[in-house]
Amino acid sequence: MLTKILIALAVIVVGFIVVVAMRPSEYRVARTTTISAPAPAVFAQVNDFHRWEAWSPWAKLDPAMKHAYEGAPAGVGAIYTWVGNNDVGEGRMTVTESRPSERIRIDLEFLKPFRATSTAEFTFRPEGGQTVVTWSMAGKVNFIAKVVHLFVDMDKMIGGNFDKGLAQMKSVVEAAPALQASPALR
Repeated sequence: MLTKILIALAVIVVGFIVVVAMRPSEYRVARTTTISAPAPAVFAQVNDFHRWEAWSPWAKLDPAMKHAYEGAPAGVGAIYTWVGNNDVGEGRMTVTESRPSERIRIDLEFLKPFRATSTAEFTFRPEGGQTVVTWSMAGKVNFIAKVVHLFVDMDKMIGGNFDKGLAQMKSVVEAAPALQASPALR
């Protein structure tokens, strides 16, 4: 009887390992919205980490979060570090690509509650007098993360915050008519 239980347990463990191993080794989460403003006005909100506090969903999850800015004031080389509660953790973002009104790419390094690296990307597509902005995040998934992803849906977990952030960014940008009308931004 004990032998049968051990064999059944071994089959379950091996089956679980096979299921986990066959899961995707990468993930990508993306959300898109349309903002009634020219691309330079929307781009400016993302290209300068100092502006993120006005629309970032994570800033609202921990108002006592400590953050610092390093490197360039905006664009390539700009660095933002944070340390917060369990909802926001600890990490670092570095702008690695900044093409005005087209794309911003950011390397994300999460330190707590778990170590991970990802790439965030914002794209901006003018459409009439509006801008279609897409916020995405992609990364590689190791075996332990694959186990976690069996129980935690990254798209639901992160995508909801992207939706909130894009909605808040839309409110911030659309509430600044003087900024949108500025000839320097067109």
